[in-house]
Amino acid sequence: MSKVAIVIFADIETKGDFGRAVNALMTAKEFKEAGDEVQIIFDGAGTKWIGKFNEKDGKYNDLFDSVKDKIAGVCGYCAGAFKVTDVVTVNAINLLDEYNGHPSFKKLVDNGYTVLTF
Repeated sequence: MSKVAIVIFADIETKGDFGRAVNALMTAKEFKEAGDEVQIIFDGAGTKWIGKFNEKDGKYNDLFDSVKDKIAGVCGYCAGAFKVTDVVTVNAINLLDEYNGHPSFKKLVDNGYTVLTF
């Protein structure tokens, strides 16, 4: 059984960014369907995806919804920096602030997670 933390750093600005974010969700779905332990973290500019994946009639909203239960949270500091804290809160997603306002990647590694970044 794998233990994987998928971290989405990609911004929302380009098609390449969009592709990375969708690939991250697809990767999470694959691990979830295999019964592995997986969690998703949105960090940096990636915090803006919460709003994008919750827009009405979004092309990948169903994919997002299929792995929403695997979202560990969003970097609290970065959500504030990118002004998306309200969107994150409205969507009932945790703000992570374990290490100086950010998620703790050391904690993940110490707990045996492989960290994949997109």
